[in-house]
Amino acid sequence: MASIAIDTAGSARKAEPPHRFWTLVEGRAMLELGLLFASRPLMASLPKGDGHAVMVLPGFMASNSSTVPMRNILARLGYDAHGWDSGRNVKIDNALIRRLENQIERLFKASGRTVSLVGWSLGGVLARELAKLHPDKVRLVISLGSPISDDRGHTHAARLFEMLNGKEPEPMQNGRFRGLDEAPPVPTTSIFTKTDGIVHWRGSVQHPDKAAAEQTTENIQVHASHCGLGVNPSVMVAIADRLAQAEGAWQPFAPALIHQWMFPRTSVA
Repeated sequence: MASIAIDTAGSARKAEPPHRFWTLVEGRAMLELGLLFASRPLMASLPKGDGHAVMVLPGFMASNSSTVPMRNILARLGYDAHGWDSGRNVKIDNALIRRLENQIERLFKASGRTVSLVGWSLGGVLARELAKLHPDKVRLVISLGSPISDDRGHTHAARLFEMLNGKEPEPMQNGRFRGLDEAPPVPTTSIFTKTDGIVHWRGSVQHPDKAAAEQTTENIQVHASHCGLGVNPSVMVAIADRLAQAEGAWQPFAPALIHQWMFPRTSVA
């Protein structure tokens, strides 16, 4: 993969991981977790769900335990919230993809309704690619700090990922998982933070498909750490808003007036 990114002005920009300062202060995620527990009244006031299935995929080296707070909130809001059936997110191989496809199929058949996918970091990459493979079974995709630029130069985890998976994991060898920067053909939201210490925020930004007749991709910027994205109150506000939309009636994110302070104006230049 060439380590070159293209900014919104069309100029070449070398892909690079986040500044080490942000990596060193990733421990602030514990503060974000504390804020989540302190903001329970806010969480209870979020838009209620319609009961459809939401599958949450953890980040690289993480397991379902990391997404418990998020799934608990989604369940209380009325969603059929699920972790994934695949243990720790380490090895990206064909067996993993088959398990995830089978899980989506089961959730889809159980309810007869499409499934929403929420993926944290590498989990978001997987969610997007699964939606490309099964757009008829996926309602929408939300990624959190995910390296979706198709260039591993944006993340500090690239070397470890390649040690465990090789430069081309099995799905790539079979022609899948290429063009990660291309959004799936379903509504897709990328939530990112400019103070991410693991994945450079530029690597998480979606760029609109100018050829598409209808735009259904968006970026939402929040104040968070990478390790705190799955427990950050503002992220929960955005996720709840996105999931509460009626199927087929997707609109870009527009936070309520009382929530606007949580979401800095996004600039990707």
